[in-house]
Parts: sequence; structure tokens; C-alpha cells
Amino acid sequence: MTRNLIIIGAGMAAGRLVELVTEAGGWHITLFNAEPRGTYNRIMLSPVLSGEKTYSEIVTHDDGFYAERGVACRFGERVTRIDREARTVTGASGDVLPYDKLVIATGSEPFIIPLPGHDLDGVIAYRDLEDTERMMGLAAGQRAVVIGGGLLGLEAAAGLHARGVSVTVVHLMGHLMERQLDEAAGYLLRRELVGRGIDIRCSANSKEIKGKDGKVQALILEDGTELPCDLLVMAVGIRPSTGLAKAAGLAVGRGVHVDDQMLTSDADVLAIGECVEHGGQVFGLVAPLYDQAKVAAAVLTGAEAAFVNRETATKLKVTGCDLFSAGDFAEGEDREDIVFRDPGRGIYKRLVLRDNRLIGAVMYGDTGDGGWFHGLIKDATDVSEMRDTLIFGPSFQGGAALDPMAAVAALPADAEICGCNGVCKGQITTAIEGGAGTLDAVRATTKASASCGTCTGLVEQLLAVTLGEAFVLPTAKPICGCTDLTHEDVRRLIKSKPLKSQPAVWQELGWSTPNGCHVCRPAINFYLLADWPLEYRDDPQSRFVNERRHANIQKDGTFSVVPRMWGGITTPDELRAIADAADKYKVPTVKVTGGQRIDLLGVRGVDLPAIWADLNRAGMVSGHAYSKGLRTVKTCVGTDHCRFGTQDSTGLGIKLEKALWGSWTPHKVKLAVSGCPRNCAEATCKDLGIVCVDSGFEISVGGAAGMDVKETEPLGKVATEAEAVEWTIAFVQLYRENAKYLDRPYKWIAKVGLDWVQARVGDAEERARLVAAFALSQSIYQRDPWADLAAPEAARGFAPLADLTLEAAE
Repeated sequence: MTRNLIIIGAGMAAGRLVELVTEAGGWHITLFNAEPRGTYNRIMLSPVLSGEKTYSEIVTHDDGFYAERGVACRFGERVTRIDREARTVTGASGDVLPYDKLVIATGSEPFIIPLPGHDLDGVIAYRDLEDTERMMGLAAGQRAVVIGGGLLGLEAAAGLHARGVSVTVVHLMGHLMERQLDEAAGYLLRRELVGRGIDIRCSANSKEIKGKDGKVQALILEDGTELPCDLLVMAVGIRPSTGLAKAAGLAVGRGVHVDDQMLTSDADVLAIGECVEHGGQVFGLVAPLYDQAKVAAAVLTGAEAAFVNRETATKLKVTGCDLFSAGDFAEGEDREDIVFRDPGRGIYKRLVLRDNRLIGAVMYGDTGDGGWFHGLIKDATDVSEMRDTLIFGPSFQGGAALDPMAAVAALPADAEICGCNGVCKGQITTAIEGGAGTLDAVRATTKASASCGTCTGLVEQLLAVTLGEAFVLPTAKPICGCTDLTHEDVRRLIKSKPLKSQPAVWQELGWSTPNGCHVCRPAINFYLLADWPLEYRDDPQSRFVNERRHANIQKDGTFSVVPRMWGGITTPDELRAIADAADKYKVPTVKVTGGQRIDLLGVRGVDLPAIWADLNRAGMVSGHAYSKGLRTVKTCVGTDHCRFGTQDSTGLGIKLEKALWGSWTPHKVKLAVSGCPRNCAEATCKDLGIVCVDSGFEISVGGAAGMDVKETEPLGKVATEAEAVEWTIAFVQLYRENAKYLDRPYKWIAKVGLDWVQARVGDAEERARLVAAFALSQSIYQRDPWADLAAPEAARGFAPLADLTLEAAE
């Protein structure tokens, strides 16, 4: 008989519980979550903030997971009451649901220091995806203050800095991360972050938050220092969320009291995660939370299990800061230290021993042996025989330096590799021998390296040791052969350093070729003109051949010329001009395109400036059919002629095209406006489509109708034509600012997540910023290249095209 299990909260502990219980079966699960989404890897929010990852990449349980396992999801709905006597919970919707067993996994709440002004707009915590998106909304050059120099605060600061935001960290204590680092390691970490451009204020006490018109303006310190900011992030700690449990009459201290079986004071109610208190301790790291989920799953499925809190380690997830901490490293008379320093390389290691056993380790700059030291701490290993070489790690035990692979191979089968998920070496090697031959396969099979990712290197070494030559270490694909940096790396560094010229990119980012190559130059050119429109000027030689020639090259070396027709509307005069040009220049083929334009195919290169000049005199400009930019806006006739039309789709299409033409984008962009849901303009397979309805305009994005066929997804609904134009421009600018070069909008949206795009464009303040940024770029780049190149001096440069041999297009 299937019983009802209700879980309140869909954090990482609850996500692991759902996996384990559904694998065992026997329960119908209803999952409540106050956030409007399922489980994602909260540990990896900092790489999302910095731009190293997208939200979609950190989702651990998608809609398909829940559907496949029959989980009833009530996301975006809080539980307002637990009735233990009736064994029911009441949701915010008013629904009352019965349970046989209940699991409370409400997590924790960020602590907000009650400073004067803490309730101003722009004062936030750093806890969930919404907080991350709020920080991601800051533009390069804006200012942020982060209160808290612990793990979370520094990750927030580094992520903001990577986006070009000016960041100041305010920390009450004398050195950073004082709970995980000693003073020496804290100094090295501070030196590294300051060297990157992050302002660090230690021993600084916050006094007041200053605001204007209800919005944060500055943080005032106790000594009177004023730190201006557009956003203030508090990362000063968390508290277990116990309100719901307390109201239900459960035993509550700092957290919800649980025993070794994760049972609360009510035998039908369990609790797991950051909301619990066990043995006087509360929990903030993921490893013990996953252990709690395993115990709870065992109890729910009739097995025996007991939770034991185990030693955990900390690794800072700030790119370039290699840091590890585990155990107890406080000073004491019964302890001795082993310290290694290499100032030139910025390496510091400190081991703390008591009674010939390692009880603590702090490492900065070289943390490769962290897992081994962590194992010695947990196992209380007697290290007296390796005392003299202990600081050098496992590779030096036995009197000689060993191959690091040999050290990994020598680890016992029960050596823990993944602390977050409690996965030992034996489990990983068994999975590899069973066919898990890639890192992703090992993650899927064992969960090793699937949480914080700090054990990834060890897992890859185990793959290499087990598979031998059959294992190929995966690497991120660089932008080209000139660099090891990816597109995402380069774009982030262009914004954050900042870099405003191609020579600056080559020099500062260590390009191996003096001036880039034909692969990277177009991408770098776009990133620079999109991010720094005032400071950078487009380099025509850093473009594909079609953009350099301002026409599409054909297989026989001739060109295609497509004049712009606003919204697909033309006039007899324009048609005469096209016909005259076709006759005059002996154009062999005149074709109507799918985008409601007329294409003149087979134009000789030497004739390009002249045919452009003739079309210009008729009032026609380049259709940019060759560009990484706006191509066409396709329309139906709407209310002008159609009896089904609900809005002036043609007029809106013309307005959009006139606003957007000439804008350079990561890839080509096509739009369409349909006057009614019959969708004659095929708006639902474009990069952006608008369908007119009686109440206004439905805007959708991310369609495709080429090698991939994909329907658009909803961006938003607006009431007026002016709003439709504003939302469209904001979406295009958001795409320009964030997408990888040569990614169409649908590919970019799949990486960042539709909800992130909706949140950015849907926010009035952010939308206004995007529209203003686009207008600034258009004030520089919206000009007709045909008119410029038809001038006599420029036209002479096209003479060699008479003998053009086919160049490689993209």
C-alpha cells in the first residue's frame, strides 16, 4: 500500500532524500518549496554569479526527474501550518493535505544585521537564485559593498568583481575567513583579492546604511568612513528556519531537535538539512546534509541507520584562489605545528598535530594533497613514522617523491574522495570498471564531484589510473588556438579588467599570436564593440568575408544584394529601382526571400558600390543579410487589411526594424510580428516573435527554423505597442551583453535559463538600463555601410573584386 510522504523544502538535502526514497518505492511524495523551482546545486551559485556557469548547468532535478518519479510538485507555495494531531499540512493556497510521514527540510534563513537602513531597497542577502540574479543585474562600473569576509561573502565579492562591478568587502574580524583560516593564510588570501582589485576592509565595524529616496546609497563605518554603493550584500551567517516546526509544537532549540534517526519529538515527523539541530550542533555544509538524507531515507524505507556527524573540509570557490582547510587549527599548549612557506610562489601550509595525530590543516596556493590530509584527520591516523616528510604529502612518503598517480593508486579502497557525498575510492573504481568511463558518467553513477566540485581532480586521476591510456582528460574548449581561455573567460575578463582594445586583449590575456587569428578576431571585435561602444571602434578587418564585403559571397565568386524593406513593406518606386538595378547590372536571378525581401543574386564584385549607390538614391539601405545582426522583421498585414487582425502588426514590425537595424549581435537575429493568433508571419519560430491579441502583445523568444527546429518560449505579455518595442530592444541588448559569439538566441537562452532572461527583461529598472545601453550603441553603429562604401574613394577599394577568387565564409 502506497503511503503519503510530504516534504517541506526542496533544497539539496531534500533533493537527495527524494532520489533515495523514490528508488526504494512505497511512497507517494508531495514536495513543497517556497522557491518557484525544484532542487538546484546551491553551492554553485557563485560560479553562476561570476559567469563561469549558467543556472541551467546547476539544476540537479529538472521537471522530467519529478515527472518520471511521480513526485507531486508544489513549487512557489509555502506551507503555512502543520497539524500533527490530524497529520495534515496546509499550503498557502488553502489546500489541506494528509501525510503518513512528514519531513521538514526548510533550510536556513540569512541573518540580516539590524543596522539603521537595513530595510532599504538594494540591501540583500546572498542565499538563493533570486539574490544571485539581483547581483548579476549590476552593470560594469557600478559599486557594491559586501558585509562579511567569510566563505559566502568572498564568493559574492569575487563573482561581482568578475562582472566588472567595483566591490568593497567589510569584515569585522582581523583577517578573512577566520573560522577556516589562520592569520597567515588569511593574509595571503587578502593579498590575492586586493591584487585583483577587490577592496578589503578588515577590523571594520558597520554602523549605518545610508539611503536616498528609499534606495541604498552608502555604508557608514564606525570610524565615519563612507562607502558608496548601488547594492549592499549581507553575507554574515545563517540561522535554521524553525518557525513552522515551532508553531507545530515540535522541540526546537537553535534548530529543530532530531535524534540519530533524524526523528523529531514527533515520531511521524522527520527533519533534515540546515534547519536541524543534532547533538547540540547545527549544519551549513552539504556533506552532513546528504548523510542526514541517507539516514532519513533508510528510516522511511524500514532500514536501520544512524546519523554521525563527520569531519568536513572547506575549499574556497573563487577562481585563482587555491585554498583548503580542515579540522582544528587553533593554537594550544598540547599541539605542535609543521609549517611550510614559499613566498615566491605564494604557498603556505600548516599542519596541527596532537599526540602524533593530525588534527588540523590549512593550505594556500597548493592544495592538491588536501584530500589525503583530510583522511588522516578523520581516521585519527598515527603519523609518527612519517613525521619528517608529512608536510610534503603522500607523494613523498617512503623517502622519495612518487608520481602523483602512484599516490592516488596507493590510496586504500575506503579512502574518501568526495566529502560532500561520502563517496570512497572503491565505489568510484567499481563504477569505472563497470563502464563509467567519463567524469560525467562517474558523477551520474556515484555522485562524486557532483556537488562543490573540489574533488574533480582526484576523480579524474582515478579515471586515468583505472583506464590507463583509454582515458582522455576532458578540457574546456578554448576560443581558438591562440589561447586556452574560453569565450566566457574572455568576455568576463574584457569587462572586469577592463580591456578596451584588441592589443590590450592580446597582451593582458597572454595571446600566443601577436594579433590574434581569423577565428578569434571576429569574436573579440564583437565583444569589444558590444561592451565598450564609446571607447572601441569596430575593426572591419576582424570580420568574416561577408561582413567585410557587405554582401553575401556566392559559390561562383559573385555576390547577393538584399536591400532593406521595412517590415516587408515596399512601394512601386522601390520595386522600379530594384528592377532597374537588375537590368543595369545584368543580375541573373531576382528572388523573393522567406523574410519578405527581394534578393539580387549574381552581382559582380566591381558593381557593388554602383548598385548600392543606385538603391540608396531610391531610399533603400542595406538589408544586412550578410551580418551578425538584425536580418529581417517579418509581418502580416494586421488590422490594415485582415478581418482577423487585432493590432497593427505591420506598423509595429516597421518600428522594430527601424529601431534595431544596424545593431551588431552575437549571431544573426530574425523577428516577426503576427497580427492575430493565426500567426501568418510565423512569429513562433523566430529569434523573437510577437503575436498580437485583443489585450495587447504576447512576446516570445528563442525559436529556430534552420538546422534545429524549435518553438519560441514566452518572454512576457504587454499592453501597448511602446512596451512591445521596449521589451524587444531590452532582450536584444541582453543577448548582446551576455551571449557567446556565434550562439543564436535559443542556444544562449538554453545556457542561462529562460527564467533568468524573463527576470532581467521583466524588471523595469534593468529594462530601462538595457534600452539606454542599446541606444548608446546605436548612436555610434546605426549607419548604412552601403552609403559609405558607394562614395568614390571607398568604391575604388572594391575594384579588385572583379577578379575575386572565392574566400572562405563562415
